[in-house]
Amino acid sequence: MNATPKPAPVCLTVIGGGSWATAIIKILSEGDVRIKWWLRNQADIDFIRKHHRNPHYLSDVPLNPRKVKAYANVAEAVEDAAYVLLAVPAAFVTEPLRPLSAGHFTGKTVVSAIKGMIPGANLLVTDWVEATYGVSPQNLCVIGGPCHAEEVALEKQSYLTIASDSLPRAADFARLMTCRYVQARPLHDVYGVEYCAVMKNVIALACGITHGLGYGDNFQAVLVANAMQEMQRFLDAVYPHYRDLSGSAYLGDLLVTAYSQFSRNRTFGSMIGRGYSVQSAQMEMNMVAEGYYAVKSIHEINQTYRVDMPITETVYDILYGKKSAVGAVNALRTQLK
Repeated sequence: MNATPKPAPVCLTVIGGGSWATAIIKILSEGDVRIKWWLRNQADIDFIRKHHRNPHYLSDVPLNPRKVKAYANVAEAVEDAAYVLLAVPAAFVTEPLRPLSAGHFTGKTVVSAIKGMIPGANLLVTDWVEATYGVSPQNLCVIGGPCHAEEVALEKQSYLTIASDSLPRAADFARLMTCRYVQARPLHDVYGVEYCAVMKNVIALACGITHGLGYGDNFQAVLVANAMQEMQRFLDAVYPHYRDLSGSAYLGDLLVTAYSQFSRNRTFGSMIGRGYSVQSAQMEMNMVAEGYYAVKSIHEINQTYRVDMPITETVYDILYGKKSAVGAVNALRTQLK
């Protein structure tokens, strides 16, 4: 009797060369997959091909050369892939995808691992992909936290949420993202997960700013509690839907971003609180804090809805309104409950 042929490895494309892209590749490599990794920089591609490590991010993570191949041509990278994962900061995601057309995405599931919005357009990444490339909402997924790339690199127990309008599709991808140190579960709330991922970065900026100003844990606890109420009000206005924000995809993602030493948004905010200018903080970090761009988008969206969002407006006033962090946070203190 002939043996049943072994299924072919699932082919996935990862777009982006940062720490989160590297962590996702590490997770996926635990399974039977073939990963085509697009990176912008040819020198980085050459280094990965030779040394099987990312030269700049999570460089201690070994990359399996039998499963991971680096590409410079994005059209070649997405060819024959079942999944295309976007892991580029939202402010820069349009550029690497510019050579692609709607036809390149036919029959593929597009997964956003981006926790930001398209600046200027003020669109969630999934909405932008749908509008630009005609990808059906049924073929879109979002990766939610709580999860930091640095802890994935250390194989610390972590949890992910995979959200999609198609729960079976979310479940399929969740299985690919589950391994001995990561549990991934499906959820049917794309907008809730995506908006919360955007807004928690704004709140982490606020937490960092207040920390940089010398506020303690007592104040930060009140700040985060009020932030959850603020997020609830905004979501109820923008996308009303039954959801329990105490879940790990919402509250959990907020907490890890607000408190963790690995949170780049908290770090960025702390630098602002300690007196850095936006430009000097960006230069010193050498990583993108999504919340910087996100707070402007949320502020502009809220011009339509007029939701009471004192924390978001405080961060916006400090970063874009050039208000003193000391004065702005002093004013915020009286609005928290």
